[in-house]
Amino acid sequence: MQRTPTETEPRRDRGLAGPPSGNALGAYLRARREQVTPQQVGLPEGGVRRVPGLRREEVAMLAGISADYYLRLERGRDRNPSPQVIAALARVLRLDETHVAHLRSLVEDAPRPPRPHHATLPPGALALLGSLAQPAYVEDRYFDVVAANDLARALSPHLDAGHNQLRDMFVDPEVQALFPDWADYSECLVANLRQAVGGDVDDPRLTALVDELTQASGLFRRLWARHEVRGQWGSPVRVVHPRVGELTVNRERLSINGAEHLMMVVLVPDPGSEDADKLARVLGSGAGLGQAVLIGPDGRLEA
Repeated sequence: MQRTPTETEPRRDRGLAGPPSGNALGAYLRARREQVTPQQVGLPEGGVRRVPGLRREEVAMLAGISADYYLRLERGRDRNPSPQVIAALARVLRLDETHVAHLRSLVEDAPRPPRPHHATLPPGALALLGSLAQPAYVEDRYFDVVAANDLARALSPHLDAGHNQLRDMFVDPEVQALFPDWADYSECLVANLRQAVGGDVDDPRLTALVDELTQASGLFRRLWARHEVRGQWGSPVRVVHPRVGELTVNRERLSINGAEHLMMVVLVPDPGSEDADKLARVLGSGAGLGQAVLIGPDGRLEA
């Protein structure tokens, strides 16, 4: 009878001679253990540490698995930890529910959601976008802007179809000047990108974007290496506009029926506030209703 590996006994490595490429599970475990201090888990700090955070053997001990098995997980020689092992690692690495769900998405047998093809915005959603009295745009899971109304472009020319918000935030000084909290904002976007792609780390669009930003921005490299995972919720965003100075809008994301990988983002000030007055002055500078622009299947802008 074939034996089933226990939590302290590693599974066979299926003939893998060494650490395979694309080891998302191992990279995630390594990044997260480096962010947990010995004091957080009740261990003495003890001497000089070559790396920040916990050692591999400390994680294994606290999780109740063998050090050899944990090493195999980090090196990608085993990519199917049991639910019990996942729960134990999540406890030791102090993962919240969002991070635990992400960890589960990285195991080898986890179901992979269908990869989005070119995003098609339903005509009704495009009409709604153009009719809104507030700046609004549609983004995909990579933070590409696939459609925008005139009001969004009046607030910032970068909130327009064809732009990628991550690229603009990390490499464009004009965007950084427009968003004074751009570094914190970018951190949220990076964490949300991690959550959006889950275990689909071989996505060509993701790979190209990450490679580009890794070369262009040291801050992006550091944030991406942390493997932080976070969902996006409505939140205030500070904007410094050249015409009216600083104002705050609430960034609300709305799902779109028939386009599950697209989200409509509406920028709304608090009613009756000074921010609402400032935004009205910005939008009164020639931006009208009834216009929305999107990216077509051929990559060209369409009205």
